[in-house]
Amino acid sequence: MIRLFAALPISGELAESLAAHQTGLPGARWRTLEQLHVTLAFYGEVDERRADDLALELERAQDTGSFEIELAGVGAFGDAHRSHTLWAGVAPCERLTVLAGRCKTAAERAGVTMEKRSYHPHVTLAYLKSQTDPAKLGAWVAANNLLHSPPVRIERFGLYSSTLNSDGSLYQLEQVYRL
Repeated sequence: MIRLFAALPISGELAESLAAHQTGLPGARWRTLEQLHVTLAFYGEVDERRADDLALELERAQDTGSFEIELAGVGAFGDAHRSHTLWAGVAPCERLTVLAGRCKTAAERAGVTMEKRSYHPHVTLAYLKSQTDPAKLGAWVAANNLLHSPPVRIERFGLYSSTLNSDGSLYQLEQVYRL
């Protein structure tokens, strides 16, 4: 079994500009520059045969053509009792939503069962420890909420494997798909 997801890589100047926001919140486990990405579809644990089928099916998703995205705002995922993830948002982009839908359809065609959840494109900046002070979290969000990137050209996406360890996740690019 291999843990897989499809994503847009975030690198270069954009990743460095996000790193400037990754500070000032005790209890945050900040993601490294190599871990920054916009998930298109999370497939979870997939057996080797279906992983090969998925990689082939994703070739059909690459027909969207290149497009631009912009990062806009920050926030936190969680519930009323505890936030667990800090993120930078992605401004609405129809082409991105279409690509994410095609990545989901590729999974269906390959026989990969995905969790049912709404698509909310974002870049995970940090995971939070359970004892993170809600007041400090609110102050961090308020201080960083005006985050806005210039448009970034997206010309490819990738199929990544993910290995969990004590320091978080290690990602390995398995295949690149040109748009």
